[in-house]
Amino acid sequence: MKIISLPFILGLFLHDTTAVTHSLKFFYTASSNVPDFPEFVAVGLVDDVQIDYYDSNTQKDVPKQDWMRKVEEEKDRADYWQVETEKRKGAQQDFSESIKNITKRFNQTGGIHLFQNMYGCEWDDETDNVTGYDQYGYDGEDFITFDFNTSTWTTAKQQAILTKQNWDQDKYDLDYSKNYLTEVCPKWLKKYLNYGNSSLLRTVLPSVSLLQKTPSSPVTCHASGFYPNRAVMFWRQSVDKGKLQENVEVGEIIPNHDGSFQMSVDLLKLPSDDWGRYECVFQLAGEEKVTKLDKYEIRTNYVDYTNVIIGIAVASLLLNVALITVFGVKFFRGKKKRYKRVRANCDTSSYNSSELTEELNQVSTC
Repeated sequence: MKIISLPFILGLFLHDTTAVTHSLKFFYTASSNVPDFPEFVAVGLVDDVQIDYYDSNTQKDVPKQDWMRKVEEEKDRADYWQVETEKRKGAQQDFSESIKNITKRFNQTGGIHLFQNMYGCEWDDETDNVTGYDQYGYDGEDFITFDFNTSTWTTAKQQAILTKQNWDQDKYDLDYSKNYLTEVCPKWLKKYLNYGNSSLLRTVLPSVSLLQKTPSSPVTCHASGFYPNRAVMFWRQSVDKGKLQENVEVGEIIPNHDGSFQMSVDLLKLPSDDWGRYECVFQLAGEEKVTKLDKYEIRTNYVDYTNVIIGIAVASLLLNVALITVFGVKFFRGKKKRYKRVRANCDTSSYNSSELTEELNQVSTC
């Protein structure tokens, strides 16, 4: 794994969602030899919004959303966060042993390594269908995955065969896992959605901008600040509303730090004719935001250095002219004052001959 960061870790197993699908996911990550990073981290997400956090340094599971404290108000749930903390401590111990065993199977004695687990469920609020998943990864690649159809584990690496044999023999754990992911998990998902319905079930449209690096680069239609993350974005012709299928590239939906999301779609081939025939369309929860392709609305940090050099030369020339003018005026005014003083004293008998001679040497005679 080349990049070590919490957002990257969370993104390893994220599933695409549809307009009516909600999800509850938990991520466990054990690491070795990662500088300034806890050896174990656990987080939970509802619709990709983080709801709690635990790590081996603090050894305490804490809510990350204010509405998650509502769970403590339920009957017999006053110790909810204490119970969750104990669960995370148990997982921490298990994962610490697991990553040691797996590195031995890969004959690895040093270096940075990650052992991860993502489990949870997705619930379709229209069809009421539930899908559960439980999968493990090692150093960013699939390791072993639970198969709900056969209630067995499927290996992705030869080093996972021993794990599969051990886990397949534990019938109690297999039944427990399947029941949790298909019955318990969606039950809690609906609870969490109810707790945070004011924020989780809201719809926020984004700000949309047209961006371009250079005049010949693709034009990017960028949307940021929308919620939830189940959005669609594309380019189309404004006349017949036909969606462009070629010369476009749709980017992934990326989370922002404030819990909202961003995405972009590139128009790879620029039109040679009327740009106004194209428009960028953002759709979310039945609402649509359309941005027409306009050259004058495109934002860029591109600088034409030819124009800059010409501008600097012109400004320098104007500055020189201004300085010459200023000094010329000052010089002329100074000469004029002295000339007037001599003129005023040409017929003055009080001037002695030496003083008059000095003045006359500086300007022309009276």
